[in-house]
Amino acid sequence: MRLAFVYARTQTLELVRIPGFTIATFAFPSLFFVLFGLPRAGRHPELLVASYAAFAVLGVGFFQFGVSAAIERVTPWAVFVRTLPAPAAARIAGRALSALLFAVVAVAALVTVALTTTSTSLSGGEWLRLGVALLVGSLPFVMLGVAVAYWTSPKSALPVANILYMLLAYAGGLWTGPNGLPHAVARLSPYTPTRQWGDVLWPTVAGTAWSWQHWLALLGYTVFFGALAAWGYRRDEGQRFR
Repeated sequence: MRLAFVYARTQTLELVRIPGFTIATFAFPSLFFVLFGLPRAGRHPELLVASYAAFAVLGVGFFQFGVSAAIERVTPWAVFVRTLPAPAAARIAGRALSALLFAVVAVAALVTVALTTTSTSLSGGEWLRLGVALLVGSLPFVMLGVAVAYWTSPKSALPVANILYMLLAYAGGLWTGPNGLPHAVARLSPYTPTRQWGDVLWPTVAGTAWSWQHWLALLGYTVFFGALAAWGYRRDEGQRFR
């Protein structure tokens, strides 16, 4: 576990020194909320607060597990670290801890903006349920980010991650809420992992019960994207460390 914390500290310091990454991670979801969510907030802004919090976490999944890992894996330092006897689990845990820190700060910034500009009001239990839904529900997108890291080149990882980030956020209703999508998109939305995530998040702030079908769908996406990520990792290991 000590190695994981050391790796997390190194990863966090490295990313904090890149203003483009930190500013985009922390400010982009809040800016989108002000531009697109706030005009739709109405009398019940909690739905969009949950949606844009997921949008913030989604960005960390794609850019820290996807783009950052894709760029890092071909550096001489990363190659050296992967040849050491330290277990890969320590590196993965370290990256996860660093990503959790970035996600917490990004969501905190979004929530601060929402509390300042809207009538958002949640009980302590609802905030707790929202945190659980954000953390557990993000797993499929972490796996998808890792898959992007190992199936794309460092140069193509950013555009691929951006396309997936924007398309999945929009198609899943994270920018508009559950009822704000055009008819054609709304018909496809239930088949996207982000919509399944939204269907877990929205009940947390509406005070209604979770449906096990949506959690089961997220589990299925986690397994599928996890298998794709593991395949990509083994493929990269076989090509570069034989």
